[in-house]
Amino acid sequence: MEKVTTKRMSLYSGRTHPALAQEVAEHLGIELGHPGLVEFANGEVRARFGESIRGSDVFVMQTHCGHDGRSINDSIMEQLIMIDAAYRASAKRITAVCPFYGYARQDRKAEGREPITARMVADLFKAAGAKRMVSIDLHSGQIQGFFEGPVDHLTAMPVLENYLRQNADAPVIVAPDAGRIKVAERMSQHLGDRGADLAFIYKRRPKGTTNVAEAKEVMGDVDGRLCILTDDMIDSGGTICSAAEVLMARGAKEVWAMATHAVLSGPAIDRLKNSVITRVVVTNTLPLSAEKQFDKVEVLSIAPLIADALNAVFDDTSVSEIFGGENQS
Repeated sequence: MEKVTTKRMSLYSGRTHPALAQEVAEHLGIELGHPGLVEFANGEVRARFGESIRGSDVFVMQTHCGHDGRSINDSIMEQLIMIDAAYRASAKRITAVCPFYGYARQDRKAEGREPITARMVADLFKAAGAKRMVSIDLHSGQIQGFFEGPVDHLTAMPVLENYLRQNADAPVIVAPDAGRIKVAERMSQHLGDRGADLAFIYKRRPKGTTNVAEAKEVMGDVDGRLCILTDDMIDSGGTICSAAEVLMARGAKEVWAMATHAVLSGPAIDRLKNSVITRVVVTNTLPLSAEKQFDKVEVLSIAPLIADALNAVFDDTSVSEIFGGENQS
């Protein structure tokens, strides 16, 4: 017997950032599914999908962060439970969509007796039943190798570059540390027609500390220029704010901060408000609560880019072509 089967796409979201998932669903032209999440009195979570997903290509979307009284660990566990439910409901293929990948900074042993938690999280998704993963601007590209399956590493660079094309003339793209030089160089090359240049800042992290970085010196000409500090995330804001102060001390005309992920934890809001930075441009990979919104911040939507990538995965076509092959580092 021969039978031609039809492919079905199903998209589900956890409770961390449903607005982003809804926007992605609208761009895909599909209905966002109902995962049937229930939280019991003791905090345990159960998922039961509201429709049959047997044979479907299922995308389970959850950004990893604390929100509405739930922790980042709650968001990861909730996604794992939904993936397990999809696996046991006979989904044909399950893709974990993690716009912001939790524990990404714990990607190596910097000192003795430390875990490599980014690898452990990847192992958990594989064990739950995910066959592939989609994420945006991982803290380091090596995390792709932690997951035993295909990983589509997206980048928000096209969204951020488009903003600069519309709003900035002859900017200097500044890497806040050595780890971002390659990304900053690529962005400056893409914006070469706008007169963009490149600079980077040497910084030092005192041994035995976390969320502490000291900007020391600027490599590159920033005198009288608009400087764009670009990073994968803004967490406590210490690195980006100290870098901005060094740039202004070296004669920069104005400093903007651009990042994919607006973590904005602890003192970040106060630091950014009181800093010399005049614009903070981020994407909506993470939900930005009312208390995290202030005059300097501008949020760009990443939903069209995610939708294009998920559509390519579903159609078994190239994701890299969306980014001109520059999305895997």
